[in-house]
Amino acid sequence: MSPEFVGLIGILLLLALMAARMWIALAMGIIGFLGILYIQGLEQALHVAGSAPFVFIYKYSFAVMPMFILMGNVVSETGIATDLYYAAHKWLGQLRGGLAMATTGACGLFAAITGISMSGVIVMSKVALPEMRKYGYDDRLATGTIAAGSTLGILIPPSIGFILYGILTEQPIGKLFMAGIIPGVLEAIFYIVTIFILCRFNPGMGPPGPRTSFKEKIVSLKNIWAMVVLFLLVMGGIYGGIFTPTEAGAVGAFGAIVIAAISRRFTLKGFRRSLLETGLLTVMILLILAGVSIFQKFMAVSQLPFMLGDLVTGLEVPDIVIIMAIVAMYIILGCFLPAIMAIILTIPVIYPVVLAMGFNPIWFGVIMVRMVEIGVITPPMGMDVFVLSGVSGVPLGTIFRGIIPFLVAAFFFVALIIAVPALSLFLPSMM
Repeated sequence: MSPEFVGLIGILLLLALMAARMWIALAMGIIGFLGILYIQGLEQALHVAGSAPFVFIYKYSFAVMPMFILMGNVVSETGIATDLYYAAHKWLGQLRGGLAMATTGACGLFAAITGISMSGVIVMSKVALPEMRKYGYDDRLATGTIAAGSTLGILIPPSIGFILYGILTEQPIGKLFMAGIIPGVLEAIFYIVTIFILCRFNPGMGPPGPRTSFKEKIVSLKNIWAMVVLFLLVMGGIYGGIFTPTEAGAVGAFGAIVIAAISRRFTLKGFRRSLLETGLLTVMILLILAGVSIFQKFMAVSQLPFMLGDLVTGLEVPDIVIIMAIVAMYIILGCFLPAIMAIILTIPVIYPVVLAMGFNPIWFGVIMVRMVEIGVITPPMGMDVFVLSGVSGVPLGTIFRGIIPFLVAAFFFVALIIAVPALSLFLPSMM
């Protein structure tokens, strides 16, 4: 068999093992080892298995991941989600659909802090959903807002999706963070406009809440100003070249601990829980990356990604057709896999094709992380929707009907990002 055909068989076997619920790290490591064994022999396979994971993981840049994970875990222990929603509630709640708009912003910011959209779904279904029901909001709008808003977090730094993409592709994480800011804000605006239109044509979906004074609005910011300052410090430090992303992660983690201690809502038990969850998530990701390192070597040896790149570049079709095919693939993957897994699984094969097509890797990173998060709320198998239904008790059909308008907005947004790469590349180009 040709090396390229062996690579294709390896990918199919990997998908089969994952379907059989084998750990992704173990599946990728085994397939990678066996593939190299077949193509290059036992000695080279043993050498790769013994050296590739260490060479891949020992890099200093990997320290950025546990730092930002710790920052997110510490912040989530302080009840910042409630504070974010309370502040947004005071500023926007009096508008028609205002609570849903407030939920969009709070979901996105909380998911960005924690790095995982599912955390925003779980927390906001307990914080925002009861409040929206209290003021007579339609469950379709309420749950659709929570599910869609939580997916914004992967664009807003510090994003675990961008960190993994940067590590796997050796692209600068700081530039990826900057690339996500304008798209993240822009898509939040798309969602808010969607809510406005829905409530304009059907006012009963989101009745206005009670009016609040300007003083009440200002007072509502007292519990979140410190986190806003910390975010601006970390991102401003990266943008200005004061911190490397790894140093910024350390600054963010330390600052979050200080703010949590000052707020007196951070117990020793909560701190231990934050450290434990950070360690568990970091080790899980590192184990997966160890398997990825072997699988990537197998893909390089098989030459399959490069053959696919040559094949794609030789097709007499517009580049937009290729991008749309990749977009569709990520939506489908996002339905069945968490965003982190979808990114890790596809990079070894897709990234060489992207480079062969001449696409900007920073711009493509924005599109890729966004699409895998859209997948987690796409019918009929959106993973976050199942979680939201289980936590809130709202039927799946109701949530999916509520998500459809936001999916339409998300697809328009992705089309805009594809058509206007400058939206993603402007801030990175200024660094």
